[in-house]
Amino acid sequence: MNIQKMMKEAQKMQERLAKAQNDLAEQTIDVSSGGGKVNISVSGAGDITAIRIAPEVVDPQDVEMLEDLVLSAVREAQDAARKLQSDTMGQVAGGLGGLPGLGI
Repeated sequence: MNIQKMMKEAQKMQERLAKAQNDLAEQTIDVSSGGGKVNISVSGAGDITAIRIAPEVVDPQDVEMLEDLVLSAVREAQDAARKLQSDTMGQVAGGLGGLPGLGI
């Protein structure tokens, strides 16, 4: 494979990766914990965009439970975002196999 062709392929791959990252940032993942009492929205890029808490969960006598529910939902949202990122970027990066020396 000549170097010029390799450079063109690398540039195309870079463009596909940039597009995939932009697409991820536009996607939203919604998760919940506590039977839907705490809901978290996260972008495909992993940024938390919203936290919604059902009023009946707000108990001044049990703040620790609410903290646990929020933490659980945040972790689940982050895990879902990482999986989406991995799946999306893996599909794009799968095309790198044709570029020698990149080891992907």
